[in-house]
Amino acid sequence: MRKVSLMGAVLLGLTSAAPAVAQVTVIRVPVTGTIENGLAPFVARALREAAELPAAAVILDINTPGGRVDAAERIVDAILASEVPVYAYVNPRAFSAGALIALATRQIYMRAGGVIGAATPVDGSGTKAPEKYVAAMRSEFRALAEHHGLDPLIAEGMVDESLDIPGVKPVGRLLSLSTGEAIDYGFAKAEAESMSAVLSEVGLEDAMVVDAVPNWAELVVRFLTNPVVSPLLLSLGMLGLIFEIKSGAFGLGGAISLGALGLFFGSSMVLGLAGWEEVLLLGLGLIAMGIEVFVIPGFGVAGVLGIGLIGASVVLAMVGSLPTGADFLQAGLILGASVLLTLAVIFGWLRHLPMSSRFSGLFLKASTDAAEGFISAPNRAELIGSEGKALTDLRPSGAATINNERLDVVTEGEFIKAGTTITVLRSEGYRLVVREV
Repeated sequence: MRKVSLMGAVLLGLTSAAPAVAQVTVIRVPVTGTIENGLAPFVARALREAAELPAAAVILDINTPGGRVDAAERIVDAILASEVPVYAYVNPRAFSAGALIALATRQIYMRAGGVIGAATPVDGSGTKAPEKYVAAMRSEFRALAEHHGLDPLIAEGMVDESLDIPGVKPVGRLLSLSTGEAIDYGFAKAEAESMSAVLSEVGLEDAMVVDAVPNWAELVVRFLTNPVVSPLLLSLGMLGLIFEIKSGAFGLGGAISLGALGLFFGSSMVLGLAGWEEVLLLGLGLIAMGIEVFVIPGFGVAGVLGIGLIGASVVLAMVGSLPTGADFLQAGLILGASVLLTLAVIFGWLRHLPMSSRFSGLFLKASTDAAEGFISAPNRAELIGSEGKALTDLRPSGAATINNERLDVVTEGEFIKAGTTITVLRSEGYRLVVREV
């Protein structure tokens, strides 16, 4: 048995005109650790390349405590659609979503002391998920067992402890099968102490074993969807959006915001978590926020609606097609962390701004006292009663021309359109209060 990388095997396949490399190939795909979103595209890609090689078989080397059900379902779909025979080697355990993946393969082989089962869905605290999730998982196990001619009741017993299976398990106990039990009930074909033993069992003992490894794109996507990286992307998107709104024109802030949000939603779409529905929600949220900022300044229904739509699109882009309470909890924590990080950056920036040499001219370094004769602006009492014209819409503040002088003015609360004739009612320090004539 000889091992090379999957890319090396593909190159050998492209140059297989030489008799020396015309060797039977088996692809080994590791399914280890927690089953998460990045594993599904990796397994699907390995199965596609195995068919292109072509390989004689694919063996999933499984050792997992379980993980996300939606990720396991996508792996199951890829296995069932594979043109190459797929076998499972439980080495040594396949719990929960790992058991679902193993049942989708053509045959299961298990190491001595191995175990498979215990597949009831749970939430983040380890509590059993609501009945609709249990029923969905139970039907998945039953369908796979029927597809391979196995006892569907035993498969359902791995998911639902309320089932009574005479001679197998009582009510109240979740079913897990040891290697011997799995062989006795037909769920495992044979015991195998190594990958070489599995190859012998499937009649491919002389095959060259090729290890599938994640490519750079899969590693990048898994990095971007990491619970530590996701809040950073969301925070960059929010900060860029805030700076863009303040600047009033598209620039660096907008580019950073679009880039960060594009990476966040793009990586979720690659993993199958997000679709165009989430992108549409994000777009509607941004439109509502734009209306709140540029059309009806203040903070009202459009602002609340925009924040709600953006938050919903972010959460839905992280929970997948069959979310549990744990998925929603993790998505909420990521969103909350990104909001806190954004607020912390803004707070730190505002605290640092008065000490910045670049913006020092915008801030007074010393306080002044009215008792000592200091005032913030001269009182323009001579303008009271004068008429002028509003240069901008007064909402209620804006600019106006009075006695051929451009001045900042404010109304008593009413809206006045640009071009309207106005009169000065009173002067209050730096405030000139005006009213429409």
